[in-house]
Amino acid sequence: VQLQACGGGLVQAGDSLTLSCVASGRTFTGYVMGWFRQAPGKEREFVGGISWSSGGTYYADSVKGRFTISRDTDKNTVYLQMNNLKPEDTAVYYCAADLQPFGIKMQSRNYDYWGQGTLVTVSS
Repeated sequence: VQLQACGGGLVQAGDSLTLSCVASGRTFTGYVMGWFRQAPGKEREFVGGISWSSGGTYYADSVKGRFTISRDTDKNTVYLQMNNLKPEDTAVYYCAADLQPFGIKMQSRNYDYWGQGTLVTVSS
């Protein structure tokens, strides 16, 4: 399994940005794809996740209402649409795959495969 995240960059507060994560190496039906982020000096934190099969999503409170996760099963791609970005959203963003899901989990240790991360910097 390979996950390739991209789309990060430097934006201003209030701007929008969409990250993509292309998955390859197997079919992902029945699995969960998660987005995490890690700010400098902080632990990696859960942003949100999506069920590959149903499209159901779950978000961390810090991003709920601003971020949206979607997937394109034909392209094997998961998206993280980020609106109204804030300086505190600055972090390296990672996509991850949970191949044995029982729901969308918030703990990074439950995810089996990780992308390389893409940096999002939000200036004030």
